Amino acid sequence: MPNYRKILVFIMLISLAAFAAGCMNRQDPAEQIFTKLEEVVQIEKTFEEQQEPLVKLEKEEKELYAKIIELNMDQHDEIVQLADEAITIADKRKEHLDKEKESMEESKEEFGGVEGIAEKLEDPKLEKQLAELQQLMLDRYAIHDELYKSYTDGLSYDKELYELLKDKDLTIETIEEQINKVNAAYDEVLSANERFNEKTDQYNKAKLSFYDAAGLKVETE
Repeated sequence: MPNYRKILVFIMLISLAAFAAGCMNRQDPAEQIFTKLEEVVQIEKTFEEQQEPLVKLEKEEKELYAKIIELNMDQHDEIVQLADEAITIADKRKEHLDKEKESMEESKEEFGGVEGIAEKLEDPKLEKQLAELQQLMLDRYAIHDELYKSYTDGLSYDKELYELLKDKDLTIETIEEQINKVNAAYDEVLSANERFNEKTDQYNKAKLSFYDAAGLKVETE
């Protein structure tokens, strides 16, 4: 009986999938594009979910760094302990960053499916709007690649900094050089983040404009 029930459920799932595919086929091109774009939104929820824990970890790490620089070498054991805690947090930040990157890669793959549907559009105005929409999204993905690289560099420099802080023979010149590396990396992160947010805003506006031009009635938050 258990095996039979599993097979039955499997058949039902296949039937539902076939039904969904049939519905998709009955949609006009604009509706198919709408479905695809909203699937992209769902995929990027994983990306959005990484933002809060990342900010929280950044704050915790900043607090640890503030404690470290208030200590002197007579408190070396405490410096080492705090530096190791900061390195652990940096590793956790990298985990969230990688989840964010994975979400964006999945989003990019899903968004690529729009290209095949776009060829079915017959309205030149919609074709132009969609082309602009696609370019905005591709620019957004490219900027996120920059953001990921800069943030990854910053994390590496952070960890190098904490390792240096554990060195009793650390010189002022060495620490200043490392801090400059850290600051430069995060300056790039801030710049890329601003451009990414701006491109995201442009994309969202263009997407709603496309929906409106296509006569698609959608609810916005």
